[in-house]
Amino acid sequence: MSYVYVAATVMLTVYGQLVIKWQVAEAARQGEPAERAAFLLGLLINPWIVSALAAAFGAALCWMLAVVKLDLSHAYPFVSLSFVLVLFLSAGLFGEPLSLAKISGVALILAGVALGSQG
Repeated sequence: MSYVYVAATVMLTVYGQLVIKWQVAEAARQGEPAERAAFLLGLLINPWIVSALAAAFGAALCWMLAVVKLDLSHAYPFVSLSFVLVLFLSAGLFGEPLSLAKISGVALILAGVALGSQG
């Protein structure tokens, strides 16, 4: 069950990051710094942003449940899988570029997770 909590931590973290990116994209279109600040403060009542913050809280709770049973040094490398998921999902959802360097970095992360999860 501990690995389910680790997976939930990763998925909730990824969800929150993607939703925040999606919702704050409008801030870049704001002109003056005061307009940007007002827009960003207004996001605090945006239901999507609230769900992303709730996901972060849920991820923290799942993480606490996971590390009760797993060694931190064993569980923590799995959290880096969020980098992998965010890279590919942001490319698919937001059209962000995928470069050879980014893909190579993700391959190194996956290799690190594989090594880190041993013993």
